[in-house]
Amino acid sequence: MTGVIIINKPKGMTSFGVVARLRKILGEKRIGHSGTLDPMATGVMTVLLGGATKFCQLLPDHNKAYEGVFRLGITTDTLDITGEVLTENPVTAGLDEVREAAKKFTGEITQIPPMYSAVSVGGRRLYELAREGVTVERPERNALVYLLDIDKSEGENEYKIYVECSSGTYIRTLVSDIGEALGCGAALTQLNRVKANGFTLAQAADLPEAGDEEGEKLLREKIFPADAALKKYPALSVSGAQGVRFHNGGDLALDRLHECRAKGIYRVYDPDGVFLGLGENDGESLKVKRVFIES
Repeated sequence: MTGVIIINKPKGMTSFGVVARLRKILGEKRIGHSGTLDPMATGVMTVLLGGATKFCQLLPDHNKAYEGVFRLGITTDTLDITGEVLTENPVTAGLDEVREAAKKFTGEITQIPPMYSAVSVGGRRLYELAREGVTVERPERNALVYLLDIDKSEGENEYKIYVECSSGTYIRTLVSDIGEALGCGAALTQLNRVKANGFTLAQAADLPEAGDEEGEKLLREKIFPADAALKKYPALSVSGAQGVRFHNGGDLALDRLHECRAKGIYRVYDPDGVFLGLGENDGESLKVKRVFIES
């Protein structure tokens, strides 16, 4: 089974747990995913099946969007409500002050990845070290926050947050930094990813329970073609002979590819519109980046 499926990840399940359940439901061992979500988080999770897994590392960057809730006056070791409470502080800020503080974290910003994250340092995942009680220095990372909107939530000292940002942005860290700027701390209490890899929550399938035949049927109906997650790359149609050469790993001459003038990666299709893989124009020829093999 080959393709792309967008899962609406349920709360309390790890991304690995989602993949493990899909293997049982779909009977497909080769499954990969893009963009790990914390167990607390819900929402869009891009999953690649079968032959599509070969493109996991080549998925183009897309902006991501999140909806969440955070609470002022508390800090935890995980930066969210699931962690151990480190401090509890009085809160004097209101909505206007929170919005003003958040302005500092829009545009190009730097973040320090949280210890409870999948980032590797010295060959170890940070969350593995954190569980052992070890804290290590983490290098700052650049991130882009395109839109950050905050409104009051129903709970005391709780606020709703909506973020559109670049890949690799940590919303837990963003919330923690806002809380630190206000002098009272903050922790994330809810998070829902509503957009990732060019897909939205409206395109996502719910993860059925074991034995839910109707849910499994609906899940299978929502499998997209393998190239659906690669639409950000421009499409390139080649002749039948060129398609055979490309599929066998051969470079294609640029002077015969009129739709391939700019350098970069292209989605390559045969004359019948069949997806062949990704090629890269390096200025000299179109080189095979990855051949698509369905099985």
